Amino acid sequence: MLDSKLFDHTLLKADATSAQIDKICDEAKQYNFASVCVNSYYTARVRKNLEGTSVMTCTVVGFPLGQMSTKAKAAETKIAVEDGAQEIDMVINVGALKEKAYDVVLEDIKAVKAACGDAHLKVIIETCLLTDEEKVKACELSKEAKADFVKTSTGFSTGGAKPEDVALMRKTVGDTMGVKASGGIHTTQEAESMVNAGANRLGTSATIAIMGN
Repeated sequence: MLDSKLFDHTLLKADATSAQIDKICDEAKQYNFASVCVNSYYTARVRKNLEGTSVMTCTVVGFPLGQMSTKAKAAETKIAVEDGAQEIDMVINVGALKEKAYDVVLEDIKAVKAACGDAHLKVIIETCLLTDEEKVKACELSKEAKADFVKTSTGFSTGGAKPEDVALMRKTVGDTMGVKASGGIHTTQEAESMVNAGANRLGTSATIAIMGN
C-alpha cells in the first residue's frame, strides 16, 4: 500500500461547500495524509479542523491560470499564511515562460517564496502547456528561487500529470527538491506510476479510492 503521507487530499472545485471541506479534513485525519489542499477562502477553516494533527494545511495561489500580478500572488500568499497555511502551491506565469521572460517568472516565484515565511512552496508549472525544454527551464527557475517542490499540474488545464514529465522534473531538480504529481490521478496504478517516476507527493481528489484499492 502507498504511504498515506504521499498524498495532498485535494478539493479545489468552484462549488466546494463548507460541509465538503469538513469531510475531506475528517478523511485526511483518518488516513493521516500529508495535507489538505484547498482554495484560500477555506484556509482558516481547514487549519482549525486539522489542529492537533500532523496533517498540514495547503493553499493554492494564483490558481488556476497563474497570470495574476506578482504583487497579487504575494499578497494572497501572505494572507493564506496568516490564516494558517503551512504549504503554498503557486501557479507560474506560463505565458511569460513561453515568451522567455525568465526574469519575470523567477521574480514571481521569489516574491511568493518570500511571502511564504516558514511555509513550504510548491511551484505548479502546468506541464500540459509546455515543451520539454520549457519544463526543464521552469524547474531550473523554481530551484533558483529556492522553492521546495515543483508540481506538474493544476488539474484545470488541458491535461494532468504524466510519468514521463515527473521523471524529467526529477532529473532536472535532482534530490534537493520535491516533485509533486497532480491532475488526473484516479487509481492506485496511476499513483504508483508517478511515485516510480520520481514523485514524492501526489495531489488528488480520489485519495480515498486510491488508498482503498
